Amino acid sequence: MRIESLDEAEADLVEGCAFYERQERGLGGYFLDSLVADIDSVRIYAGVHSVHFGYHRMLSKRFPFAVYYRVEAKVIRVYAVLDCRRNPAWTRDRLT
Repeated sequence: MRIESLDEAEADLVEGCAFYERQERGLGGYFLDSLVADIDSVRIYAGVHSVHFGYHRMLSKRFPFAVYYRVEAKVIRVYAVLDCRRNPAWTRDRLT
């Protein structure tokens, strides 16, 4: 299976990277590397994650972020990478 990320999901990653880089130099790069590794693991575990707001939700191993994706035919489409500390109503609105 191949993985495709929507522009919105890539923008979420850039925003998260910038946030952590402001916290400490180098942390943004670590955030990005960690989330990309998590997203790559979806190839193996696609579809086993619980469904929230109509998307499979995979929680990141090292950061409080969730990857929202759908399995469509032979493609895993990543729709969003969102901070779990946000209000769930905001997450729902963002995904619908």
